[in-house]
Amino acid sequence: MTVLNVVLEATSNMAIWGQIGAAMAAAIVAIAASYGISTLGKTALESTARQPEAAGDIRSNMIVSAALIEGVAFFAIVIDLLIVVM
Repeated sequence: MTVLNVVLEATSNMAIWGQIGAAMAAAIVAIAASYGISTLGKTALESTARQPEAAGDIRSNMIVSAALIEGVAFFAIVIDLLIVVM
């Protein structure tokens, strides 16, 4: 048995662990993004309650921040899916 056969056999057995790790990473990203957006909404609601005249600015900043959080989460999940597929 050559060294190459041993390495190929070892990597084929470890592929499932890579897929499990990618699935766990996707779950962690989804949980972290939902927590971040919920914290953002909570803070924006509290800020609007304290200063109702600034509600428009707070709302627009909240929407931009939530979109950026979702973009990062989507990017991470796509990368994880690429890891699982390849």
